[in-house]
Amino acid sequence: MLDINFIRDNVDIIKDAARKKHSKVDIDRLVQLDDERKQKLGVVESLRAEQNTASRAVATASNNTEREQLISEMKLLKEDLQAREDELKKIMGDWREIMLQVPNVPDMSVPEGKTDEDNQEFKVWGEKPQFDFEPKDHIELMEDLDMVDFTRGTKVHGFRGYFLKNDGALLSFAIWQYAMDFFTKKGLSPMLPPAIVRKSNLYGTGHLPNEADDIYQTQDDDYLAGTAEVPTMGYYADEVLTAEQLDNAKFLSFSPCYRREAGSHGKDIKGLIRVHEFYKLEQVILCEASHEKSVEYHEQLNRNTEEFIESLNIPYHTVINCAGDLGQGQVKKYDIELWVPREETYREISSASYFHDFQTRRFNIRYKDESGKMRFAHSLNSTAIPTPRVLVSMMENFQNADGSVTIPEVLRKYMGGRERIEK
Repeated sequence: MLDINFIRDNVDIIKDAARKKHSKVDIDRLVQLDDERKQKLGVVESLRAEQNTASRAVATASNNTEREQLISEMKLLKEDLQAREDELKKIMGDWREIMLQVPNVPDMSVPEGKTDEDNQEFKVWGEKPQFDFEPKDHIELMEDLDMVDFTRGTKVHGFRGYFLKNDGALLSFAIWQYAMDFFTKKGLSPMLPPAIVRKSNLYGTGHLPNEADDIYQTQDDDYLAGTAEVPTMGYYADEVLTAEQLDNAKFLSFSPCYRREAGSHGKDIKGLIRVHEFYKLEQVILCEASHEKSVEYHEQLNRNTEEFIESLNIPYHTVINCAGDLGQGQVKKYDIELWVPREETYREISSASYFHDFQTRRFNIRYKDESGKMRFAHSLNSTAIPTPRVLVSMMENFQNADGSVTIPEVLRKYMGGRERIEK
């Protein structure tokens, strides 16, 4: 959420941000509502002051006649105040509804565009494998090696269900263990957050109200988080952080993740590309309210994941997301996409974003700067690694002519020293 004063002072900038992000929010209506909100609030506060004065007068009345007269007048005042408060409540509801739709302003370096097809490649790493045989896709490879069962997964879960089994399960554990070792050495503190969260956490991160169709809801009106960013950001909600807490607010959170993948029927549906339930390690950072510091950490978080992928020796490229492919709160985002040989394309594996104080205003996460002024912290997040999606590229890039798959060297110590997965 942006500061309403910032919105009012920069109406043209906010309108341009909405245009770039293809948001239909009505900024002029918001300003009009804000004027009405201030006017109604002024009237309510004035009436409340009158009511307090009247209450004191009743308490000090010299006789019953005077007291009854004051009580009668105060009753009328109370009725007027109630009517004015109801008007203010309605205005505040409309005001909040639009405020939740106002997008953050993209960084100047973010290219314009409508969809992920307009994202711009700026880095390519690794050599794509050249096979002297007809390569298989990850589905065929993993089924032949008894690593996955999609048929029974669908029977148990439904559409996009899967069982990872045998070396499929072991390889997932190996990736998690290696990722924990790798990313904690980057100064991140490991955390296991809850995956069932209150609605307020999803509003805080900006996933609600715009992504409601993609989120699982429980019968108790709680929600299943689609990323560990959601509960991790709620960790310091409504708190004023000490300097030490802010300096150490660098987390590596691991959790199951749940996404309905609404609207993606028929898109990337095969195998492990898009599933409803998966696991993910997420990097989350809070820092001082400095654009320069946010940019520095953004580059650092994205580079952490690039280095991790490079250590696995999987070819990838990194893109800068266009404005139309940014979330409501994101100032800038990078996507890392891994090469998938059978499809001859890159598939997203990680996103790194920074938000300035968009999320922390919603969560009310603050700190005092060196001058003692209260400030909202800045927030950032980046995927460390998701499973099982990373298995798609890993299986296909490291497959051999005999149907076996070579295990990346850095994972072998977590796989009992084995070099291959084979029948």
